[in-house]
Amino acid sequence: MHELSLIQSLLDIIEDYAQKRHFKKVNTVKLSFGKLSSIEPKCLEFAFEAQSKETKAQGATLEFDILPIVIYCISCEKEMKVDAYTATCPQCKGEDVIMVGGAQELKIIELDVD
Repeated sequence: MHELSLIQSLLDIIEDYAQKRHFKKVNTVKLSFGKLSSIEPKCLEFAFEAQSKETKAQGATLEFDILPIVIYCISCEKEMKVDAYTATCPQCKGEDVIMVGGAQELKIIELDVD
């Protein structure tokens, strides 16, 4: 479960920000990642709850912006959102597609702090 290491890195970043920006508590953490990033939101929430105890993030809420899978079809010359990446274009059934979105890494988008 790589979510444990992701949360530990997140908490380290929060602690660094807290020292630099002098805040005492985190209320909300908004995170962004791609649908194909292999990150499970429920596992992330569980790891966050367990690992944030006795930190400035204890009791904070996680919010997720899960980015869709986006492909570009060279034949159609169109970019489109798809539910799953199958390496074929849903419109023309061609195989000249490139995934251009959906695999983004975990990023902190916003921290609400006191």
